[in-house]
Amino acid sequence: MSGVMKRMGMIFRAKANKALDKAEDPGETLDYSYTKQLELLQKVRRGVADVATSRKRLELQLNGLRKDSAKLEEQGRKALSLGREDLAREALSRRAALQQQVSDLETQHETLQGEEEKLTLAAQRLQAKVDAFRTKKETIKATYTAAQAQTRIGEAFSGISEEMGDVGLAIQRAEDKTAQLQARAGALDELLASGALDDSSGLAKDDLQAELDRLSGGSDVELELQRMKAELAGGSSSGQQAIESGPGSAEQQGQQSPQRDPRFDKQ
Repeated sequence: MSGVMKRMGMIFRAKANKALDKAEDPGETLDYSYTKQLELLQKVRRGVADVATSRKRLELQLNGLRKDSAKLEEQGRKALSLGREDLAREALSRRAALQQQVSDLETQHETLQGEEEKLTLAAQRLQAKVDAFRTKKETIKATYTAAQAQTRIGEAFSGISEEMGDVGLAIQRAEDKTAQLQARAGALDELLASGALDDSSGLAKDDLQAELDRLSGGSDVELELQRMKAELAGGSSSGQQAIESGPGSAEQQGQQSPQRDPRFDKQ
């Protein structure tokens, strides 16, 4: 059971990795990384500003303590000049306490000033890295876009893209159907011409039948013409004989016997 679960987990991770790799856009990933770097740079700058603010506050406190120390020293001198040694001692004691505070604040001020310098230098370096990354990011995005466009153009020319593949299959199917119809039409023409198939419409005839029909039609016209000539000649019997004997006999009879005028027959 554990082996099956491990295998299922591996398959799931492989599918998820493939889906993520397909959905990942390098341009979007680079933009996101640039945004995170800008956020980090902003935090560093805020840190520099906070340290500078603390340093400035210490400077103000130091200035105030130094003024108080100078004031106590002046008061001690005045009390001593007036013969009040006790007051002078008290003023000097307070001044000594203020001097200790001034010394501590100066140490903190130096520490903060050092941190501020470090953060400022780090912010400058990070700013340079962010600027370089932005330039590189735009270069990579432009290169990726150009490569993607070139790949699509190559796929379109080679016909291996999905869109062009569908178009190629449609063209191939149309060509196959056209070739099949042309072959069928040619086969039917050959069968009709050979007489293997009958033309139910009666429109299509082979060459031999067309020639026979032409000769038969020409003979009928000649026979009808000879019959009309015989009738005009005035004899139904001779006309009938001319029809039966054919065109050649009628012409011979016309040459051998003279024609009679129908007007004399009536008389």
